[in-house]
Amino acid sequence: MDQMSQTAKVILDGNTYELPIVIGTEGEKGIDISTLRSISNYVTFDHGFGNTSNCESAITYLDGEAGILRYRGYPIEQLGESSSFVETSYLLIHGELPTPAQLGDFSDLLGEHSMLHEDMKNLFNGFPSSAHPMAILASMVCSLSAYYPGIDMLNPVKEDFDRIVAMLISKVRTISAFAYKKSIGEPFVYPRQDLEYIPNFLNMMFSSPTRSYKIYDEVVQALKVLLILHADHEQNCSTSSVRLVGSSWANLYASITAGICALWGPLHGGANEAVIEMLEMIHKDGGDVDKHISLAKDKSNRVRLMGFGHRVYKSYDPRAKIIKASAHDLLNKLGINDPLLEIAVKMEEKVLNDPYFIERNLYPNVDFYSGIIYKAIGIPMRMFTVMFAIGRLPGWIAHWKEMMESPSARIGRPRQIYTGSRKRDYVPIIRR
Repeated sequence: MDQMSQTAKVILDGNTYELPIVIGTEGEKGIDISTLRSISNYVTFDHGFGNTSNCESAITYLDGEAGILRYRGYPIEQLGESSSFVETSYLLIHGELPTPAQLGDFSDLLGEHSMLHEDMKNLFNGFPSSAHPMAILASMVCSLSAYYPGIDMLNPVKEDFDRIVAMLISKVRTISAFAYKKSIGEPFVYPRQDLEYIPNFLNMMFSSPTRSYKIYDEVVQALKVLLILHADHEQNCSTSSVRLVGSSWANLYASITAGICALWGPLHGGANEAVIEMLEMIHKDGGDVDKHISLAKDKSNRVRLMGFGHRVYKSYDPRAKIIKASAHDLLNKLGINDPLLEIAVKMEEKVLNDPYFIERNLYPNVDFYSGIIYKAIGIPMRMFTVMFAIGRLPGWIAHWKEMMESPSARIGRPRQIYTGSRKRDYVPIIRR
């Protein structure tokens, strides 16, 4: 790399090509290979795009080596402690923290758009009670485009975007609570205008015509922390899906639906459910953590330590530190003695001191303790990934907006290295 002229030299078939260097505000460096194929007939090869930047973004900074995560420059630790989920959502989407007046207007919009079109209840009735809440969430979010007008991408209007943003963030909460009620056969509980974002969600989830749900400040605080920590995480699988679908100018509802479907996978948003299943299995087996760790280290079987390791972080996930403290705090305040938390803490301690896992950079990630908090709140495992989607929604919207406003944005179209058969002639079947 030539640091003086900020270019990289690539030698292919005896020819030298100079490619520009792109440098981020935190010193990250990338080689711009967008012209490589046109000048050399070569493409880069990168499984899973793990070493490929598909965009420039000003939303989230992540340093996996140092364990740093910031939203719009603000450390996640500060936002988790002092901000609200609504304020953090505004920050991610609009780029700056809101003034008191802006936050008030945004909160009013969320309240105004919390209800669902009554006809959409017919769609809920069409799902069997056994339907996974993520299937309902994805279907209903996509269906919003049939009930509420979208954004005219040829003539975008700021007021339209602000309305749809508030509509999505508010209605996703209502859809999620309704999906849960559908799964347990209880009548829907409508949103209340006198409750803030998280208490409103909890009331819709756990109240019924025959019982009133008591909203504890400790539960609201713990859930707020989880939603903020899940709000964005750079170019992960689901966010990249939102950007890729949105790059075709698909409407925001369809783009967000793509993110929800990508998040559903057990290697992404579904991982916290897998952690609880692992901890429950160990508990039923007598709580023998050492046995499970030994099995995970044995390459001859398929046992894995769920909740450890991350594609990006090569040190302790900063979100996991915050969630671990939040889990302890919530269970202590609620007087809950959860054996799964004891197993989790014991497992973490052993893994962090085991050379096998240290050499492989396998540290606890955001999924390791989050399921314990959801479980303590009373949220069932099938709703864990839905909760992740509620939290991640502001980040998805922010990336969709950033891409749409970028003058360099273009429709996504990855290349491939073809490894199939070479040309062969078709021979018709001889029919008798």
